[in-house]
Amino acid sequence: MAYTSIDDPSAHFQAEEYTGTGSTQSVGNGGNSNLKPDLVWIGGKASGDNNSLFDSSRGATKELVSSGTNAEATDAQLLTQFDTDGFTVGTNGGVNGSGDGYVAWQWKANGGTTSSNTDGNVTNTLQVNTTAGFSISTFTSASSGNTTIGHGLGVTPAMFIVKTRTHDYGWWINHKGLSNQSDQYLGLASSGDVATVSWGAAPTSTLITFTSAFAGNSLSQICYAFAEIQGYSKFGKYTGNGNANGTFVYTGFKPAFFMSKRTDNTSNWLIFDIERSVNLNDNYIYANSDSNEGTSTTQGVDFLSNGVKMRNTYNDANASGYSAKYIYMAFAENPFV
Repeated sequence: MAYTSIDDPSAHFQAEEYTGTGSTQSVGNGGNSNLKPDLVWIGGKASGDNNSLFDSSRGATKELVSSGTNAEATDAQLLTQFDTDGFTVGTNGGVNGSGDGYVAWQWKANGGTTSSNTDGNVTNTLQVNTTAGFSISTFTSASSGNTTIGHGLGVTPAMFIVKTRTHDYGWWINHKGLSNQSDQYLGLASSGDVATVSWGAAPTSTLITFTSAFAGNSLSQICYAFAEIQGYSKFGKYTGNGNANGTFVYTGFKPAFFMSKRTDNTSNWLIFDIERSVNLNDNYIYANSDSNEGTSTTQGVDFLSNGVKMRNTYNDANASGYSAKYIYMAFAENPFV
């Protein structure tokens, strides 16, 4: 039984749908708890709107896009501030185009308060929420050889994402659902399958290691790390069955957010959330693309009290065959117990 120490997941994660106005607007959250977010990932529902990430460690107005490998951009009319229960966006059409639809996935770290962590071979500016298993790190990679940083979670991360801020380099993902966390990775901005390049070492309860293949040398980086918290977050893998009565993915809670990626074949990073649709949950956004939000009833899922039920034969979520392997990350709306 999936007991949890987090009775109200909305204190740590919320999804919020909103419509752009073209004028500065505050987007408030509707969850049980007020949530001042430290990571805001805005998914655009209209074609051409980027999937934009902002965090309180780098500061408001500084954008990275998951749908591309672009270096960090600064624009005073993007996300302009992190509010006590939501955030404010300016007039930039990528996050606030008049009449355009958006969804914002938001995580709490430490309210923007950072500290220096010296567990690794470079000093890491860190903010961490150990209760919910989430940390944000900013650092400069080592001048030569491997880079190690302290992630502050106290347990081995189930997943982490790293991106060079100053260059058009990829988003690199390490995930517990891969067969080897020391040398396998996926690209968030890519539809490609799993690839093999050494990380230098698998993550530990203290450190994350990057070779120069992932972090370069003497380059500014951002890293988001997640630990699994029973009843609140789940990271794992599943096998598709190619059937509308599809694979069931047990999470131990009713999801508010579910993202999956096929690892053995080309596919998109597929995101469903509780805000944009109820069962059949058939509204999805591709993390790696700026295409329109998908709304096909043949490509949906059900969010159940204790997991996700595939209701599709879609290559991106539930293809048939023993080799159709997927990884996923999920966050709770309600705990099962």
